[in-house]
Amino acid sequence: MSNTDFVLAVEDLTVSFDGFKAIDALTLYVDKNELRVIIGPNGAGKTTLLDLICGKTRASAGSIKFKNAEMSRLPEYQIVRSGIGRKFQTPSIYENLSVFQNLEVSFPRGRGVFGALAFKRDAEVRDAVQSVAAEIGLADQLALEAGLLSHGQKQWLEIGMLLMQDPELLMLDEPIAGMSVRERELTAELLKRICKGRSMIVIEHDMDFVKQIAHKVTVMHQGKILAEGSMEQVQADPKVIDVYLGH
Repeated sequence: MSNTDFVLAVEDLTVSFDGFKAIDALTLYVDKNELRVIIGPNGAGKTTLLDLICGKTRASAGSIKFKNAEMSRLPEYQIVRSGIGRKFQTPSIYENLSVFQNLEVSFPRGRGVFGALAFKRDAEVRDAVQSVAAEIGLADQLALEAGLLSHGQKQWLEIGMLLMQDPELLMLDEPIAGMSVRERELTAELLKRICKGRSMIVIEHDMDFVKQIAHKVTVMHQGKILAEGSMEQVQADPKVIDVYLGH
């Protein structure tokens, strides 16, 4: 099968920890501009899968292609540079810096800057900060110290810090954990908004939230894919009902 159309093609991916297969010959394809949600019981291997895609964990076997380039042997920073952004469960923002500064320091460095270019560069960073802040709903909080944000706003800021790198694939691990009802609604809107023009993989437990955002749902169980399709399809799948109700 040619993978040219997929932004992400994971094939026969396996990782073993002390003989236990945390991910077992797993194959997954994600389209451009697709919002994929991965669900499954604890221990299904969901977070491990994201660890493998972003290079935090190394696969024992199989292939991870991002835009047709093999990622499975690259160091983490090269995977990030190629356009994959990952948000972990606990927010890692700079609490003592302002919202503006948090976004500013997340802008990719490493283009040579000297003389007149520096000024143009500053304008570029400022524009990016303004545009991302508007996207994550924090345009009015730019001067605020990040530590003073609500729990939900901190999560959005961290998503914004990833957006500053303009990734083509964004991976979020339980983005609404600990949020208020209103923050969950706003997060659903936010994810739908930022998915225009990029692909996303979201791990989530809250089924109402999954229904609101998912283009397609993948159900994992014991390191394998149990079912895949729309929320309606997977909810009606006897194998899925079995695993979730534990018959």
